[in-house]
Amino acid sequence: MKERKILVIGSINMDLVTQTNIVPKVGETVLGTSFFTIPGGKGANQAVAASKLGADVTMLGCVGDDAFGQELMQNLSDQGVTTNYIKTVPNASSGIASITLSEGDNSIIVVPGANHELTPDMVRENEKIIADANIILLQLEIPIESVKLSIELASKHSVPVILNPAPIQSLPKELLLQATYITPNEHEQESLLLNGELTEEESEQVKQKCIVTQGSQGVLIYQKKEELIPGYKVKAVDSTGAGDTFNGALAVSLSKGVALKEACQFANAAAALSVTKLGAQSGMPTLEEVEKFIAQV
Repeated sequence: MKERKILVIGSINMDLVTQTNIVPKVGETVLGTSFFTIPGGKGANQAVAASKLGADVTMLGCVGDDAFGQELMQNLSDQGVTTNYIKTVPNASSGIASITLSEGDNSIIVVPGANHELTPDMVRENEKIIADANIILLQLEIPIESVKLSIELASKHSVPVILNPAPIQSLPKELLLQATYITPNEHEQESLLLNGELTEEESEQVKQKCIVTQGSQGVLIYQKKEELIPGYKVKAVDSTGAGDTFNGALAVSLSKGVALKEACQFANAAAALSVTKLGAQSGMPTLEEVEKFIAQV
């Protein structure tokens, strides 16, 4: 079997989390209950998920030349992700997500920072690692032109691509038609299929690529027919990062040549385990934990 090389092209953020009992009104100051920082970003999260499951993972992305950038790079390295292709951008801030937690809900402001420096030129300069990958994971927290070029180069070298279309936005039809797999949730899938550029036939082609995540219900796939791959019932503690765990696990399984249905079952199990622990990356399971969980149920 070929070595399982997974390339993640995407965002690297620091999550700045504030907990408060009272959400301040405009112009109001309140006291919070706690503050902490956690490495995040959809790209980095998916890279860590795949690495924890035993894959050889390389990250292509950007951080700023600030303290967060150094910490984010160190964290990925500690998690076993190859960081040789992460660029430290001079005079730029690392991407951040400012998250306020209150009464079981959250509000989030994302500042992309250095993530927007992952340009098409940077993608083109790294065509060799795209060609060498067994599978590529992409999301939409970097410039859309870079996502489009990444998929074009992957297609040129016959490398399968998983596109996680989040946060959802209008996408060129060429991008949708060239991706191998697309992993939206139900709302994201609806937006994709309403793309005005797609003909009825092309819309059906895009639908066939979709692996639609539905939380604890499982995922819908459309191969010969529409089929629900059931999720696993667990006691949820924190759902943060479950989608990123699913995508990382799906990439690991598909890179081994596993059939789509079986790959989705594995990814469902990994995502289920991830919600039983606090935190996104800290809650992501190892391969041993997933295999043990599947054997038990």
